[in-house]
This record gives sequence, structure tokens and C-alpha cells, in this order.
Amino acid sequence: MMSNPLSTNVRIFRWFIFLVALLPIVSLLSGCSASSSTAGQDLNMAAMSDMPVDVQKAAVSVQEAYQFAVANPDALKNVPCYCGCGAAGHTSNYSCYVKEVKSSGEVVFDQHALGCSICVDIAQDVMKMTRDGKTPKEIRAAIDQTYSQYGPSNMPPAQ
Repeated sequence: MMSNPLSTNVRIFRWFIFLVALLPIVSLLSGCSASSSTAGQDLNMAAMSDMPVDVQKAAVSVQEAYQFAVANPDALKNVPCYCGCGAAGHTSNYSCYVKEVKSSGEVVFDQHALGCSICVDIAQDVMKMTRDGKTPKEIRAAIDQTYSQYGPSNMPPAQ
């Protein structure tokens, strides 16, 4: 029994169209997974297993901010927060994540940043600028310029 050459060509053409249509979808999916799986790879980050359950259940950007805060306290102690949390006693963006570090090394977490997008955005910006090789002074200036429109700083002005 001979196959119809026209039928074979139609099948090949349909497969070709299917593959061409599938290519953008695969590209988008691989792009999304690459950006989330490589985020923070080049930064010093605390282990997710060391984070409280609420942080582990939070959005990836929030998880990364907490992990970065614990592993890089000086980076976030160098920048203020502009969400109005100074009234809660916060003295930098770092204190939106960490209340204290006990002498035993135990980290006491602050839950404030779990529900504050400004805190998380600031930490994410610090992470990006750190990856880009910006100095602490450059990072502070960029944070001040970007976020001062949202509220008062919880730190004195940069020198």
C-alpha cells in the first residue's frame, strides 16, 4: 500500500507549523525559569531552611530579600527605608527584616517586610546594584533618589 505524497507533505507541514508555534512558548518559559532560578546566585544568601515558615511561604522576591538581609547586614544597614516604618523603630532597611541577632547567633526576624512592597523593592534594588558592582555610597544615593517620594527616611541624610 503506497502512501499519498500529498498527505505526507501535509503532515510534515503541520508538524513544522506546530514546532514554529511552540518555539516562542518554550523561549518564554525558559526565560522565566532562568531569571528566577539564577536570581541571587552571585550574591551571598542565607539558606532558605534558616528562614521562618512565613518567609518560606512568601513570594520569591520576599524570600530573596530576607535571605539577602541575613547574609549581608551591612548592605541593608547602609540604606534607609521609605515606607514609614521609622515610627515602628526601624533604623534602616535591614531592620525591616531582622529585629536582632542574639549573642548566640540566633536571628530574630521582623515580619514587617512580609507585607511591605517598598521594603522588598528597596532590598531587591540593593541586590541588583550590588551585583552590578555599585559602591555603598552609590547604592545609598540611588535608593534615596528613587524612594524618597514615598515617605520619610528612617535614617539621617547620607554624608
